[in-house]
Amino acid sequence: MIDPRTSLAMAMHANPGLYALLLGSGVSRSARIPTGWEVVVDMIRRVAAASGQDCEPNPEEWYEAKYGAEPAYSDLLEAVGKNQAERSRLLRAYFEPASEDGSDGVRQPTKAHFAIARMVRRGFVRVILTTNFDRLMKQALEGQGVSPTVISTPEAIKGAPPLVHCDCALVKLHGDYMDLRTRNTPVDLSAYDRRTDALLERVLDEYGLIICGWSAEWDEALRKAIERRKNRRFTTWWASLGEPSDSGKRLINLIQAQIIPIGGADEFFEGLDERLSALDEFDRPHPVSTKIAVTLTKKYLSETKYRIQLHDLLMREVDRIAVEVVSEKYPVNGSFTENDCAKRILAFDVLSETATHVLATGCFWDKDGQYMDIWLRAIVRVANARKDWSGSGWMLNLGRHPARLLLYTAGIAFAARNDYAAVRTLLTGVRVREYNYNEDMELAFALAGDRDAFEPFKMLPDFDRRHIPVSDHVYDVLQAAFSEILPDKTEYQDAFDTFEVLQSFHSADMYKRAIPGAFMYRYTRTPKSSPLLQLLADVEDKKEQSAFLRAGFCDGNMTRFREAADMFTR
Repeated sequence: MIDPRTSLAMAMHANPGLYALLLGSGVSRSARIPTGWEVVVDMIRRVAAASGQDCEPNPEEWYEAKYGAEPAYSDLLEAVGKNQAERSRLLRAYFEPASEDGSDGVRQPTKAHFAIARMVRRGFVRVILTTNFDRLMKQALEGQGVSPTVISTPEAIKGAPPLVHCDCALVKLHGDYMDLRTRNTPVDLSAYDRRTDALLERVLDEYGLIICGWSAEWDEALRKAIERRKNRRFTTWWASLGEPSDSGKRLINLIQAQIIPIGGADEFFEGLDERLSALDEFDRPHPVSTKIAVTLTKKYLSETKYRIQLHDLLMREVDRIAVEVVSEKYPVNGSFTENDCAKRILAFDVLSETATHVLATGCFWDKDGQYMDIWLRAIVRVANARKDWSGSGWMLNLGRHPARLLLYTAGIAFAARNDYAAVRTLLTGVRVREYNYNEDMELAFALAGDRDAFEPFKMLPDFDRRHIPVSDHVYDVLQAAFSEILPDKTEYQDAFDTFEVLQSFHSADMYKRAIPGAFMYRYTRTPKSSPLLQLLADVEDKKEQSAFLRAGFCDGNMTRFREAADMFTR
């Protein structure tokens, strides 16, 4: 099942600007910003101390008993600060950093604020609703060059431009800490001004909603506004740190929100920003259009005078891959999550796209093999990109995923034209330095060396129960490269499975270990269609005259063929 964070990122990426954020006090918690109610309680304590009385253990009850009314933000401010200057200094102590440089991080924008600001700058978020009094979100936005339209009072709603015309609308539902009209008491939070309700209704009707750091426990008016929401075109996503409150649970069930368990607002929003960045990377245009590159490949294949141009075209692409896979962008040291593995696989798929299209076209139409040295050199360049092999086994092996895609591309193209000799040249001619064994070996066997080579592919969405996830993934990815060469799905599948059979048989003969492939499970219901069984029957029938042995597999020897075949039988 796909991680809900990934689903959310994909929904936001497909619908930029159509999801509004609802941020509660939990988003500012790591900056040690108090809630509005916490400020009220602290001011009650100041009033009690100034009058020489003890208000504990329930400051709010003490205040009601003494003054005969619920504590109000504006009344308390006037009681503890006799003029605007005093009140300003008092409030800044709650909401602004104590030191000028703010190096301790207290009352400074958090990682969550900065991640949200980056998402706003890139157009994924345009409306932010918040119950917080602080100005951390505004500061983070301005740090990213975004000038938000701040709406913190009912009066400001009338003068604000339509939401669709705002680069970013920051709606402070409970006001700003410097405004005496801020809302924090139960009475304040029980109902909104009609203008605020109308704005909320518009946002909840026109946008999806991502909720974080809000319990739904105290804000009755906001809770009712969400309950009244009529339109549910978009999913509501509820990021929850631990078990939601009782009010939260009731609201989640009512609006059928999708819960996302989180470890905190910082972790949630940074992870969401990273996923959106990965999807951006996935969609980015290539330096050379893939279609143009394929067209040029066909032209260069038409005459030998273009040999140098063909070489340079392909090497430009593989050089780009070789530099990228070992860059700091893809670290191999440290700990990695399942999502890290999945994101890296998908990123490498895109990175290799143009090269696979060029190679598929070149290898399929190079009927006499005069460009074989170019194809082999390109694959070796990518496979041997890394020189330092210290780090996570999973990530080191994933670094060779682009080389796997290129190897399979050439192999499928050769198998599609029944050129067994070309397949054998490919398998024996692409050798890499394998540091686990301290020797050179064939790339195909190095790629299948141990479980580290296969486990990361189980991390792909819905791939955890696949028999051989790496084969299934490569099969899916490379279909596009062969869409014009092998437009019929059956043709493509036959070529793919034939290459995997030849690769596996060669490994069984040379290394005494068959490489797993999709052919091992794909034909359980139609065994007569299995390319493995067809190969076994053909060689047993024609022996040394079979295309397989004449191509040099098993050194053309029937005894070695039967020994390798016995491995599959067993």
